[in-house]
Amino acid sequence: MRYMFTRIAARYNLLNRLMTLGQDRAWRRETVQQLKLRSGDLLLDIGTGTGDLSFEALHQTDELRVVASDFTPQMINIGKARPEGHRLMWVIADAHNLPFSDDTFNAIVSGFLLRNVMDLDAAVHEQARILQYAGRIASLDTTPLSAGILRPLLEFFLQRVIPLMGSVFAGDRSAYRYLPETTEHFLPAEKLAERLKAAGFDGVHFIRRMFGTIAIHWAKKPGGQEKSQLRSTCRKVKSNHG
Repeated sequence: MRYMFTRIAARYNLLNRLMTLGQDRAWRRETVQQLKLRSGDLLLDIGTGTGDLSFEALHQTDELRVVASDFTPQMINIGKARPEGHRLMWVIADAHNLPFSDDTFNAIVSGFLLRNVMDLDAAVHEQARILQYAGRIASLDTTPLSAGILRPLLEFFLQRVIPLMGSVFAGDRSAYRYLPETTEHFLPAEKLAERLKAAGFDGVHFIRRMFGTIAIHWAKKPGGQEKSQLRSTCRKVKSNHG
C-alpha cells in the first residue's frame, strides 16, 4: 500500500479536488471544526498525506502546534515543500503503532485513513491511548453507498469515472480502482460509530456528506475511572497487535 501511495503522491491533491468536485476542502474545514481547537493545543494529524487537514487546522486556530504523520515518505516530502510546510512537525509513522507516549495530544484528526488500515480496532485504540483526557478525535472518510435512487449513478462514478480520472491525471488506473473497492468494503457510518464507542469513546456523532458517500465522525475521550479502564484496554489491544 505504501508503494501505491508513493506512486500517486505527486498528483494526490489534484485528484482529491477532481474526485470530490472541490468539496473535500469544505469537508476538511468541517472536520477540523468538530475538534473545537484552542490556542496552544497539540494536534496530531494521522495519515496526513501532504498535510491538507493540518494546514486547515493552522488556518482555523492561532498558535496551534501540529504533528503531521504519514507512513509514506514521499507524501511527507511534498507536504514539507508546501508554502506553510515549515509550520508542521512531520513524522513518518504507522497508524497501528504510533511513536508517542500515552495522553500526549489534545486532539487527533484523520482524513481517509481508517478505511485503509489493516486493523481498525488497533488503529482506533492507538488514538485513544495517545489522546489526553477529554481530548477529541475527528475522522473524515468514505462510507459505503446506501440503497436509493442515486445509487446507480454513484456506483458509475466510483467504479468508472474515478479510475478514468486516475488514468488520465495520475497515469495510475489501478490505484484509483482501489478507492471504490475500499469504500465498498468499509464499515457503514453507523457501524464505525459503534466501533468508536466500543473503543471507549464518549459522545460519538457523525454526519454524512456528498449524497451519503462521505462521513465525518467525532468523539471525546472519557475521564475518571473510565479513563483508567480505557488505558488498560488500549494497552491490551496494542500488545495483541504486536
